[in-house]
Amino acid sequence: MEFRTASELVAALRARQVSALELAEQAIACIEREDTRLNAIPVRDFERARQAAKAADAALAKGEGGALLGLPMTVKESFNIAGLPTTWGIPNTAQIPVTQDAVAVARLKAAGAVMLGKSNVSMVLADWQATNPVYGTTNNPWDVTRTSGGSSGGAAAALAAGFVALELGSDLGGSLRIPAHFCGVHAHKPTLGLVPMRGHAPPGIPVLSVAPNHGLPVVGPMARSAADLMLALDVLAGPDEAEAIAYELRLPPPRHATLKDFRVLVIDAHPDAPTDAAIGAAIADLATKLEGAGCHVGRSSAALPDLSLVGSTYLRMVMAFMGANMPEPDYVAAKARAAGIPEAAADRASVSALSVVASHRAWMQAGNMRLALMHQWRDFFRDWDILLCPVSPVAAFPHDQRAWEERIITVNGKPARYGDQFQWPGLATLGGLPATALPAGFSQDGLPVGVQVIGPYLEDRTPIQFAMLVEQAFGGFKPPPQLAPALRQEIPA
Repeated sequence: MEFRTASELVAALRARQVSALELAEQAIACIEREDTRLNAIPVRDFERARQAAKAADAALAKGEGGALLGLPMTVKESFNIAGLPTTWGIPNTAQIPVTQDAVAVARLKAAGAVMLGKSNVSMVLADWQATNPVYGTTNNPWDVTRTSGGSSGGAAAALAAGFVALELGSDLGGSLRIPAHFCGVHAHKPTLGLVPMRGHAPPGIPVLSVAPNHGLPVVGPMARSAADLMLALDVLAGPDEAEAIAYELRLPPPRHATLKDFRVLVIDAHPDAPTDAAIGAAIADLATKLEGAGCHVGRSSAALPDLSLVGSTYLRMVMAFMGANMPEPDYVAAKARAAGIPEAAADRASVSALSVVASHRAWMQAGNMRLALMHQWRDFFRDWDILLCPVSPVAAFPHDQRAWEERIITVNGKPARYGDQFQWPGLATLGGLPATALPAGFSQDGLPVGVQVIGPYLEDRTPIQFAMLVEQAFGGFKPPPQLAPALRQEIPA
């Protein structure tokens, strides 16, 4: 049963074909058997999960509802769960008490989900590899010598390996979408502000859901099927309690019910970052299939915002966001000199720190440009329903834990900048747009290749619906062939 979808498992629970405790025990056994080689779920809460599963079985016996009642799942380590550590991979923070669930976690629990534990992350959620000094490195189930992605890399690996059917992650620089792409699963980056962020913050730091000066990151679901993204989003979306006194959320329905009605613009080239041929081939293949299904498919549009301008504006804002809590430049230089670093190198360290800490004026200038681009996206989505594009310029790459500036990725056999991976995710992040990642094929090395489906602002159901229709028409998740035989035999027909 490891590879059934969340929707299938919820239906089986309601039909009393399986108990919540049985599902929890099966998931626990799977994690204990397989996670030694993956390290996807380092924070485990199995005893409390068993108690929650028993409570879910009692509720099911009484005929009680709950969209996720009895479903075992895990969430990204960066979310607060009362009684468990939240470290973000930062050493010496596990002892900081966590007494309240994050809003998103509380909503999942209220819907009946059984929390088994937490999945691994990048340190401070700032990498496309899930590795940190607290919990170590997560391996990709398709090839353990490669990254599962980041920062929600443990989540994607857990889904691909069959540990759970549903996960909760977060996204600023592709942290939901890139791991989904690397591991061959689905993920949805919601419209900015759609799911409350409260309770998703570095250890010991409170965070409010409304943070207009931090308008980049979001939290959202990951799953092996697009339908499960819709199931989870219905549970997660809506204003936090401080805003709920004034308004409620009513997401519009999907724009279309069949593939042939969608207007899809397909792009696979970025002016500021090369894209590997394997990625372009998967997108071209999907575009051909969509045309065969009757979709209106275009490959250029004057309405598309300038990708270079989107990228440069996004990078200014994301670097400022990530650098806002960095030490002051003079402090960086002083520490470098104290460590014996030559004067010139120490000065470069100071300049490097300064370059990512934007002034309020610079942030506002970038914000104004962002607003103009958001208006352009609004006009774009009058002509088109979907923008189909890469998630990342490459498939999953080998583990590389050198200093950031020393890392490279290989694109079409040539070295490319590690930071080029920002460009494709930044399209949706800067615009605050919903984006669904879905599996679309494989590279010549047998690695999963995903695509990104970007939709109109606050019309999250449209890209998810499109992903559901693509999955139904052409297939979706496939389990990694490297899984142990004992696990493979559990795959349903």
